[in-house]
Amino acid sequence: MKNRLGDRIRLQHILDAIAEIEMYLDGVTYESYVANSEKRFATVKQIEIIGEACNALTEKLKAEHPEVPWGPIRGFRNISVHEYFGVNFHLVWEIAKYDLPDLEEQIKSIVSSLD
Repeated sequence: MKNRLGDRIRLQHILDAIAEIEMYLDGVTYESYVANSEKRFATVKQIEIIGEACNALTEKLKAEHPEVPWGPIRGFRNISVHEYFGVNFHLVWEIAKYDLPDLEEQIKSIVSSLD
């Protein structure tokens, strides 16, 4: 069941989730983000989707692309799902603003290599 959708579709899920986060946070300051529970919850949910999609990728694909921090991505997903009240929203902001653009480029590169 894990790979039923295939790597290409899971990679697209990651790109779609990143695009959603970018839309949520476009023009938003950190202070506005922290004050807006919808933005916080929506951002965390999309990061969870990214983690879930990474978890569902084949081991072969992940092994071929060690430049992507697969483990930490899945690890954050686990924390956000199982210990939600322990989620550090400053860390979520940092991930969204500074880590996801790099991840987006890495995933786009992987998708291109599949063509």
